[in-house]
Amino acid sequence: MDDSAYEKYKRAGKIAADARNYGVTLLKPGARLFDIATMIEKKITKNGAGLAFPVNIALNTLAAHYSPWYEDPLSLKKGDVVKLDVGAHFDGYIADTAVTVELETHLYDVMIHASDEALKKVIDVLTTHLPLSEAGKTIQNTITSFGYKPIENLMGHGVDRYELHSGISIPNVGNLGGKTTLHDGDVVAIEPFATNGAGHVIAGQGSNIYICKDSIKAKFIRDNKTKVLFEKIHTHFGTLPFAQRWCHELFPNDDVAMKKLSVLGVIQHYPQLLEAKGGIVTQKEHTVIVREDGCEVIT
Repeated sequence: MDDSAYEKYKRAGKIAADARNYGVTLLKPGARLFDIATMIEKKITKNGAGLAFPVNIALNTLAAHYSPWYEDPLSLKKGDVVKLDVGAHFDGYIADTAVTVELETHLYDVMIHASDEALKKVIDVLTTHLPLSEAGKTIQNTITSFGYKPIENLMGHGVDRYELHSGISIPNVGNLGGKTTLHDGDVVAIEPFATNGAGHVIAGQGSNIYICKDSIKAKFIRDNKTKVLFEKIHTHFGTLPFAQRWCHELFPNDDVAMKKLSVLGVIQHYPQLLEAKGGIVTQKEHTVIVREDGCEVIT
C-alpha cells in the first residue's frame, strides 16, 4: 500500500468513526430510522467523504441489512437492541464500522460485551502469519465463553477501492478460513456477531439496499424508461451499494422501474438477514490495516 492510499484509508476511517459515534447519540426511543440514517449520511458527506453504503440499522433479531426506505415510519422503542453499521469512503478507499446499543434497558449487556471482546481479542492477535481459521476460533471461543453463539454464516470482509467486499472473508468460527493468511497492507472489516439463538441467519424480505449487478444484461432491457434509470443508477453509484430512498430523491417516481431492474437481475436487492431461531443479535465492527506484526484500527 502506498502512502497516498494509506492516508485516504485513514481519513475515511476517521470520518466513519465520527459518524458512528454521532449516530449513537441519535439512538433514542421515538427516533425515526429514516431521520437517523439521513442525519448520519449528511454528517459523512459534510466531512468530505462519500457514502460507502447506506446506513444500516438492524433491530433485535435482525442481524444485518436494513436501511430505511423513503419516509419509513419505523421508530425506535425502549428495549430495542440496535446494530448501527456505517461506511464512508475517501476517493474510493472504504472504512466500515458498527456498534450495538440497547435502548434504556440492560437485558443484553453481556451479549453486547461478548461481541465487543471478540473483536478486541482478534485484533490483538491478527497478523499476516495468523491463519484465518485461528482468527475465527478466537472470535468463537470469546463469544462462547460468555454463553452465546457466534453467527457462523456472517463474516468480516476485505475492502478495496470502490469494493466493499473484495473477496477476503474473516470467519466468526474456527472451522472456516483454513490455513489462509492475509498479506501486508490488506484492509479488512472484522465484525463478530453474537446471539442467544441458532447461530446462523436466514434471508428475509428486502432491505431497501441495492447494488448494480450486471451491466451486460442492461443491454437487453427493452423498456426505454427502465434502461435510462439503470444508466443513471450505474453512473451515480458505480460499484457501491445504494439505498431505495436515495433513488427516490435523485430519480423521483421511478419505483416501478426499480422493481423491473431487480427482476431483470441488473441490480441486486439485498435481503434482510434474520437470526434463524429469532435470537437477539449483537455486533461490533472495525476496519483494520493488516501488517506483519499486527494490525492498525482505522475506525
